[in-house]
Amino acid sequence: MNQNLTAIAKDNMVRISPLKLSLLVNSIVNLKVNSAINQLKFSQKRISKIILKVLNAAIANAENNKQLDIDKLYVKEVFVGKSLRMKRWRPRAKGRAGSIIKPFSKVTIVVEERTDIKKEKL
Repeated sequence: MNQNLTAIAKDNMVRISPLKLSLLVNSIVNLKVNSAINQLKFSQKRISKIILKVLNAAIANAENNKQLDIDKLYVKEVFVGKSLRMKRWRPRAKGRAGSIIKPFSKVTIVVEERTDIKKEKL
């Protein structure tokens, strides 16, 4: 991986489970940045707005910090991982309590400038 042609953006506190998040972000891997933005803008998922913010941050990092050309940017990789879990309790019958786990996720988006044309994922 050429460090000069890549830019990274992270969000460590996304309020959704990693499994649900990975279903969304796998749809934008290996797409041009414009196509990935359109994919996220018209997605019905609630979390797509937050992922769009992270993608825009990666684009801004590529443009301002690395001086890369926006028209040649592709989404190279997206990493999803576990973060903290909020634990809540719900009252149940006979004085017992049922646990509610509210998971958080981490997401990292890596964009890369490509000069050669590779086959784009449809």
